[in-house]
Amino acid sequence: MASELLAAQEIQLHGQRVGYRETGRGRDRAVLLVHGLAGSSATWLPVLEPLGRHLHVIAPDLLGHGASDAPRSGDYSLGGFATDLRDLLVALDVERVTIVGHSFGGGVAMQFAHQFPERTERVVLVSSGGLGHDVALPLRAASLPGSGVVLRSAASLTPRWMRRTVHRIAHAVGSAPASDVDGVHAAWESFADHGARGAFVRTARGALEPSGQRLDGAQRLHLLSEVPVLLVGGDRDRVIPPEHTLAAHDRLPGSRLEIFHGAGHFPHAERPSRFAALVREFVDGTAPADSGRDAVRRRILGLPELPVPADA
Repeated sequence: MASELLAAQEIQLHGQRVGYRETGRGRDRAVLLVHGLAGSSATWLPVLEPLGRHLHVIAPDLLGHGASDAPRSGDYSLGGFATDLRDLLVALDVERVTIVGHSFGGGVAMQFAHQFPERTERVVLVSSGGLGHDVALPLRAASLPGSGVVLRSAASLTPRWMRRTVHRIAHAVGSAPASDVDGVHAAWESFADHGARGAFVRTARGALEPSGQRLDGAQRLHLLSEVPVLLVGGDRDRVIPPEHTLAAHDRLPGSRLEIFHGAGHFPHAERPSRFAALVREFVDGTAPADSGRDAVRRRILGLPELPVPADA
């Protein structure tokens, strides 16, 4: 299974290359794992094998990330990413999924659930973006004019050996969780690629502004009121405040909350066994959301759900 997991596959959708990793095909329940900004499907490698023993797992590279193409004319909005995910599921002949989104991918996951409720069984938000205004300063800076030029200069002028040295020092100092250091390092390495760098800037400018996150998905959480939702965070997250996850749990009384103590922005990478067991338990222990047209309409209008008829 290891070689199957480590090698990203590719598929052509609308004439563009889309990278993805897949395991557990043939199992009756599917999980779609969505990475964050400047990330890739590789962020899920620690959990692919344990999840794939029980579930059909699909981890795509979003447009402009990983092995996927990064066209200048691509749609880097939340809606565009959600549509790309729907198209990948159609191509892979997967009808419905539990969608799991990390960081920016959490915003994409919520958008997917809003746009395609008929394809959404459950939602898992991991250190999710889009649940509040605050975000780390470097991400806010990416929305400023000229940020692309700065990233290009920094990536080209910083030798790889220096980036690796800084990476090792950050690990040794231990001021941030190891997975956070690794995540930042992987993102920085990706900026050496012109297409990935441009995609990052376009995506960041659509989702962020100098003062913080541009979009607040918390205002639409009511649309998930009848969808099983699992919220996961790390109490040492320095990218997105853990308070956003706690506040989302308060807005969704039926949701489940799991805070990984001592973990940072990548709790799934720091505690892969615990995370995989948590997702599997969540899928096993909850019924998929009602995707019927009337149920979705009632959620949009804020109407109460119809009572379930008593058995005759």
